[in-house]
Amino acid sequence: MGRLLTTDAVDPGDRLAHWNEAVSDAYVQLSCTAPAGDVVGDIRVDTLATLELSRVTSTAQRVTRTPSLIARAAEDYFLVSIQTRGTGRITQDERTALLHPGDFALYDSTRPYELDFTDGFQQYVLMLPGPTLRSQLREAPELTARGVRGSRGAGHLMIEMIRTLAADVAVLEPAAAAAVAQGVEHIVVAGLSSLTGAAPEPSAQARREQVKACARARLRDPGLTVAAIAAQLHTSVSTLHRAFAGEPCTIAEWIWARRLEAVRADLCDPALRHRTIGDLAFGWGFVDASHFSRAFRARYGRTPREVRSGA
Repeated sequence: MGRLLTTDAVDPGDRLAHWNEAVSDAYVQLSCTAPAGDVVGDIRVDTLATLELSRVTSTAQRVTRTPSLIARAAEDYFLVSIQTRGTGRITQDERTALLHPGDFALYDSTRPYELDFTDGFQQYVLMLPGPTLRSQLREAPELTARGVRGSRGAGHLMIEMIRTLAADVAVLEPAAAAAVAQGVEHIVVAGLSSLTGAAPEPSAQARREQVKACARARLRDPGLTVAAIAAQLHTSVSTLHRAFAGEPCTIAEWIWARRLEAVRADLCDPALRHRTIGDLAFGWGFVDASHFSRAFRARYGRTPREVRSGA
């Protein structure tokens, strides 16, 4: 369940101190200063498998991660700020990235950095374990404070995926949450790799992961189609099919397979014995009981009733 950290109901004279505690609680140990010594804002924090996703909305401020704060605790994370409103500056390793809405940039909690917002702003912030990202992107230390544009390529994929994820994170099943978290990591890696020419922008893999993440978040929606995903991602159906060209199945077949897996897991769950097979199937987006039964038997070699009895 998500957490909300806010300055609402805090006296103006105490807001800056309260905000300092809030940002250090949500992220890593930080120090905030603000014009006239006052901040009004809130942070919504959600945990998704191996990463944390938060949305911060606030008035102007400067946030610093100093050597003394780093020495207080061994907090090893990479953070990715995705700008959605206003502008922000991220400075680390003698580089500065200026972020406009849709842009994102990486920074490392193990080294000093500074975030500067001269006016009201909103950002999504991803926190990924340091070892995880370093294992996927060896150049990570050289890619801090380097902006990835949100108008095209991986930057555009990232902002669309984060908006979708933020809307659905509360209803994601645990298995789907883990898969979506992995998809987000792939998009981050794709965007940062494009800065060094290590990967095309966007890669087919990044596009596939985005499609899969959107589909997982909406598996229970009977209206989920390839066209619906394309509309949500502001692209064409043909673009999505091209991204899946190297996969062993089509997008629609992949969606059906994930839905069948979800129903099979529910059939094996003793806590759901009181629900009918049809109810479980309809709960995962199937709209035709006969079609579902045929598809289930074709995939698993047994009827849904036999699977439930065996479980």
